Amino acid sequence: MAGINIKSLTKHFGAVQVLNDIDLTIQRGEFVVFLGGSGCGKSTLLRMIAGLESITSGEIWIGGKRVDQLPPGERGVSMVFQSYALYPHMTVRDNMSFGLRNIKTPKAEIEKRIDAAAKILEMPHLLDRKPSELSGGQRQRVAIGRAIVREPEVFLFDEPLSNLDAGLRTRTRVELAQLHERLGATMVFVTHDQVEAMTLADRIVLLNNKKIEQVATPVEIYTRPATRYVAQFVGSPGMNFVNVAGVSEAGGFATATLPDGSIIKTSVPLNGMARSELTLGIRPEYLVATTAEKGDISGTVETVERLGDRSLVHVRLKDGSKIIGTDPGMTTIATGSPIAFAVNGSKLTIFDQNDVAHHSAIEGAEYQPH
Repeated sequence: MAGINIKSLTKHFGAVQVLNDIDLTIQRGEFVVFLGGSGCGKSTLLRMIAGLESITSGEIWIGGKRVDQLPPGERGVSMVFQSYALYPHMTVRDNMSFGLRNIKTPKAEIEKRIDAAAKILEMPHLLDRKPSELSGGQRQRVAIGRAIVREPEVFLFDEPLSNLDAGLRTRTRVELAQLHERLGATMVFVTHDQVEAMTLADRIVLLNNKKIEQVATPVEIYTRPATRYVAQFVGSPGMNFVNVAGVSEAGGFATATLPDGSIIKTSVPLNGMARSELTLGIRPEYLVATTAEKGDISGTVETVERLGDRSLVHVRLKDGSKIIGTDPGMTTIATGSPIAFAVNGSKLTIFDQNDVAHHSAIEGAEYQPH
């Protein structure tokens, strides 16, 4: 088990820069997820740690040893790819032992490691089958088993669940979380799927535009995003953004006036924040349908999504902007009807002209998975 230190890491493909001055520390035994949209550099960063991609400048350290000039086999890492990359003519046992045989590991040691990995992954009954006789989830388990038998310092996963259907993806995600608990190993996982990131990670590294946008726990990423990009990327649906026409101070906290005339009291301290070009950020779950008398903001219903435990209500405000709020259960709210929402002022965020987030001074907001 080893930690990873990345120092001032930069990567160019020819004249195109894909990563710029990345600094990151991953602790021993930590499960860290690289999250971001397509082209943000997350897979490139993982491949540079593995030694499958050269670096332009900077340093990579694993377990206190600098490794960026070492070949992949000497870095103490094992990688699981999006494609299973299994040899179709070999049994599961042979696929798992292939790498160990190549480095002349004694036969008894190979058998010991394969049996141990098979028990961890609950697949001793699959060892004599060939890949064509396995389901997609079983093949992915074999690919993970092949990594386990190498007994690496660090496990690297490059979107390993992307080829699985939705149900199998959920089950395999749970298995990965349990595997991390059993092994206590350092794991780095790349995905564009925020649900995978939120449910697996000890910490999320959210990348955007060649740099790290935020590094934090899933709860912190969701409840206290560092920037507008983080707030809109994480959450399903994402955060609502409403322009602020004016802002005043009451008791040290910001009171926002919206373009439609709505007045929203927040628990966000102004603290010298510039009072122009502000945006109010509201998660849909903190906009709850209510009566007109109790509402803080109102508009007209355009679409209703009934999800069982709650309904998402898409609303156009009087100034023409759109927001999404919630109504518990199977709502009876109809398209085209007027609606009002109560706003939880202690759970709001204000973004300044640089899209930097300013959060409530009141702690205790909790992540609610979707």
